[in-house]
Parts: sequence; structure tokens; C-alpha cells
Amino acid sequence: MATSIFAANAGTNLDFFFNFVTADGSNTWADYAWAALFNSSGTLESLLFTARTQGSGNIVPGVGMPPVNAVLTPASVTITGGAPIWSALGGSSGSCYAAGCGYTGWVNANYTIATAGNYYLQIGVTNWQDHGWDTGLAMSGVTVDGTPITDVPEPAELGMFGLGLLLIGALAGLRRRVA
Repeated sequence: MATSIFAANAGTNLDFFFNFVTADGSNTWADYAWAALFNSSGTLESLLFTARTQGSGNIVPGVGMPPVNAVLTPASVTITGGAPIWSALGGSSGSCYAAGCGYTGWVNANYTIATAGNYYLQIGVTNWQDHGWDTGLAMSGVTVDGTPITDVPEPAELGMFGLGLLLIGALAGLRRRVA
């Protein structure tokens, strides 16, 4: 999911909060979330944050994932354990698979855009290689130099995006087995 395109001057401040929420704490089928800044031509400008499920330790930034460029406050986050209750998790709400399920709490991401231009913020979450134990990402307060971006995707839309990625992967695997 992505915001609409917005204009930014050199030195413009992009600021937002996110909360990574997961019913899947497993290292085996780690779920992921991220936000990235793209220019209006679709070229990646900056990976802003990553999150990754695992049984213990840091969830943000995601262990084993590429380095991030936003200043995160707090700089690293562990999971607050327990079965998260959140309607965006669908049937996984209130459930927990393995140690590491829960939520990160609100994390602030702040990034200074270096070059003037037109940009959009892309937000993603994926439920990797399993069909259960959903993961979601809540976003709040997305601003560009203090001006809100009002068309940030709803959490349910992010879940559908993750489901779409999962289905694409499953179809690709099925095609390989059939061929």
C-alpha cells in the first residue's frame, strides 16, 4: 500500500509512528513489515524501517534485514509478548503461535528527505510462508514537514496486501510443482 504522491523540498522532514502486531512469534516462518520512500518514478529512495518476528530479541529493526535510514525512537524494540487482540488480525486476534508474538508498541520513524522532488511512502507487511497466525502493521501521524498525509492505508488493507503477496508466492510454488 502506498500514500499519494507528495512534494518535498531538500531537508523536508517525514515523520510517522508504527506498531508491528503479530500472532506469529516463530523464527521458522518469520513475518515482516517495512516502510520505504520512493520517488514518483517508482525508484527506491530509502528503506525507512523494518520489523521481523522472532522468538526473542530485537523485532525492530528487523534482524537479518537490510539497514534502515530513518531515525527510530526507540532505536531498537523487542516484542511485548502475549496474544494480541486486534481486529485487523482477523481469526488470529487473541491467538499466539510460539514465543515472540505480541506487539512492539508505537515507534517513531523520522527521516529527512535529501533532494527536492515528488515522493510516496510505501508500507508493507507479509505473513511469510504460512497461512495462519497473521501479522499486521498500524500506522499513525504520517506528516511531511508537519502537514498530515491523510490517505495512509487502513490496517485491514495492509493485511490484504500481505495476503496478496502470500497468494502470489503460493501460486508460484504450485506452478513449479505442476511443471
